[in-house]
Amino acid sequence: MGQQRSSVRVRRVYQPKEAEDGHRVLVDRLWPRGFSAASADWEVWERDVAPSPELRRWYGHQVERFDAFRDRYRRELGAGAALAARERLLRQAREGALTLLTATRDVEHSAAQVLAELLSQSLS
Repeated sequence: MGQQRSSVRVRRVYQPKEAEDGHRVLVDRLWPRGFSAASADWEVWERDVAPSPELRRWYGHQVERFDAFRDRYRRELGAGAALAARERLLRQAREGALTLLTATRDVEHSAAQVLAELLSQSLS
């Protein structure tokens, strides 16, 4: 049998768990509404990998700021606790499928999507 291909995907935390999700990690800084610790359907909460509160407030999910947000967020992911959390996620992705979970409605323009792209680039 061949080695399992690693993949990183992004899903909303409110979507039901799927078999191909693999290791599920919440990557938002804030706990999602409607979930108790007992009802959480993910293995780990990596809040340190989320954008800083200042960057999150500046972005405000304004799509026209997304390119600048991506650049600023990628810089944040290169240092301190964010870098350590990113490295933990990269190790997990190398072991198999990894699903990054976010409560954000616009997943395409989210920090989780930027993180998934960065992790996928590191895997290739």
